[in-house]
Amino acid sequence: MADKIFLEIVTPEKKVLSETVDIVVAPGEMGEFGVLPGHIPFLCKLKVGELRFRQGASMRHVAVMGGYAEVLNNQVTILATAAETASDIDLIRAKAARERAERRIAESRDKVDFARAQAALQRAIARLKIAERQ
Repeated sequence: MADKIFLEIVTPEKKVLSETVDIVVAPGEMGEFGVLPGHIPFLCKLKVGELRFRQGASMRHVAVMGGYAEVLNNQVTILATAAETASDIDLIRAKAARERAERRIAESRDKVDFARAQAALQRAIARLKIAERQ
């Protein structure tokens, strides 16, 4: 059994990350899940949130905006709609996005506007959470 996991995070635009890590914890649609070396294979849907992983004593964080996770043969492949590391996130822009989303929620007239604003708020909060850990 290997003592490391290969983690790869890919979006439609680019490869965000490709690292050998000790543990991966990701925001599954049915709840957060963790993967250690030797984990059984599975595939699941991701929700917007924080993916974190440990390399030695260092814990790192990535904001993922939904997608899928595949665990197979000590490899975790994240196929994300979008993903950003802490260094990629513009904190001022993320705060402005959160404020816009909060205003849109307060002013929403129908369910579609409310749902879109709520999704935008979740994305902004995920980015802020990651950026503040930098």
